[in-house]
Amino acid sequence: MASVDLFKTITLRHGAHINFFFCFLQSFGVTAYRKYSSSGGGYPNISLSTPLQGLPRPVFASVDGQEKYETKITTLENGLKVASQNKFGQFCTVGILVNSGSRHEAKYPSGIAHFLEKLAFSSTAQYGSKDEILLTLEKHGGICDCQASRDTTMYAVSAEVKGLDTVVSLLSDAVLQPRLLDEEIEMTRMAVRFELEDLNMRPDPEPLLTEMIHAAAYRGNTVGLPRFCPVNNIDKIDKGVLHSYLQNYYSPERMVLAGVGIEHEQLVDCARKYLLNVKPVWGTSSGANVDCSVAQYTGGIVKIEKDMSDVSLGPTPIPELTHIMIGLESCSFLEEDFIPFAVLNMMMGGGGSFSAGGPGKGMFTRLYLNVLNRHHWMYNATSYHHSYEDSGLLCIHASADPRQVREMVEIITREFIQMAGNAGEVVMELERAKTQLKSMLMMNLESRPVIFEDVGRQVLSTGRRKLPHELCDLISNVTASDIRRVATKMLRSKPAVAALGDLTELPSYEHIQSALSSKDGRLPRMYRLFR
Repeated sequence: MASVDLFKTITLRHGAHINFFFCFLQSFGVTAYRKYSSSGGGYPNISLSTPLQGLPRPVFASVDGQEKYETKITTLENGLKVASQNKFGQFCTVGILVNSGSRHEAKYPSGIAHFLEKLAFSSTAQYGSKDEILLTLEKHGGICDCQASRDTTMYAVSAEVKGLDTVVSLLSDAVLQPRLLDEEIEMTRMAVRFELEDLNMRPDPEPLLTEMIHAAAYRGNTVGLPRFCPVNNIDKIDKGVLHSYLQNYYSPERMVLAGVGIEHEQLVDCARKYLLNVKPVWGTSSGANVDCSVAQYTGGIVKIEKDMSDVSLGPTPIPELTHIMIGLESCSFLEEDFIPFAVLNMMMGGGGSFSAGGPGKGMFTRLYLNVLNRHHWMYNATSYHHSYEDSGLLCIHASADPRQVREMVEIITREFIQMAGNAGEVVMELERAKTQLKSMLMMNLESRPVIFEDVGRQVLSTGRRKLPHELCDLISNVTASDIRRVATKMLRSKPAVAALGDLTELPSYEHIQSALSSKDGRLPRMYRLFR
């Protein structure tokens, strides 16, 4: 009786699945089921790219890449720009982007932008503490964050649309009316020390290598200045230094109030209410000492000898690796060659030898096919492209056992040389890179915070926003000759090299430069009298 009741229960809950199972047996027979079941033998050789017979063709949604809402921009009387992009939903992302970062610290102790990032959303004229700010945002389901990069500082809040007035008021207070108490600055010093300690301890050296390659490529100027506060400067930065910096760089004409998911008129009204006639806590911004230096690419090498034999932070051991990053000058994001460089970077691709991922990861990119698949001892080979308003840097990061550093460097230099020789000649390779770049662009722009950053950064640097379909058209127009042209231009610049770990086998900078000037990318041979 119990078994009958159990069968009835299964039929009621999973009737559709059981009916499908019986239909399958009636259509194909028990023999066919046994043949293709887990215990009945092999499966037929069915192509995954050919439609199955007897089944209707799927109908896919057609997407033209056009934005449903346009990006609207208004400039207030004090020079502040207000930019918005409406988007369906009950939540919005609003923030203030400032044309200020570590590249503007030539006349100040390096690390001010790092300090301001940590001090953001602390006590203000209106709010007594950071906890009070967070409690206010919680009433509207909101969160806040601040990120400082080499050229931009970004204060952002995501919250319900109904709380827009509160959000803009809070942003104005956080940016223009911070109290910068002594105890807050002291806590920030401690947080900066902890972050620097973490950078040196973590197994992934990517942030440290990025810092080193910029220092090598732009020695002592603009984007080559430290992104993280040097240890020696932690005690030098106080309230007076911060106020002096803010007075020069936090002026309305250097700011953009950007919002996604709200009506433009509402955002403009809030901007006029909270950002038009507000006097900053440091007084009137003069802007007399603003550093307008243009990035000067120098090339060079930065080396850090470090014991990487015990960097594991847990029970799982990590092999000792030496990390090398080699870069060449590309172009700024304002130039037409920026898009071909982006396609070239996507074509090179790469990644880690044991990194997870599915379709679209880039298993057919050059650094996978030519490097990771052919050299089992290579642990990582990844291409990166850093671009700014006046320069750019395309670099490849590679890591391997310290005994194979010389061979690893030669493999990377040969890949650089091959960019100008045959990169883009294979039609499928170029089309795959362009499709992957467009796919990544459109997928990222499905996220509201990413749209916010895209709108804010473009309006801050150019005064307008290129829409996604415009960028997709530019990507589609890239040809093989464009790839060869930008790669050839890039190879004329001096290399920038960053090296971290056991550098006993590292070739000299002159040898690396010679390899990148040769036809095949090979390092000069070394002859030794004694082996």
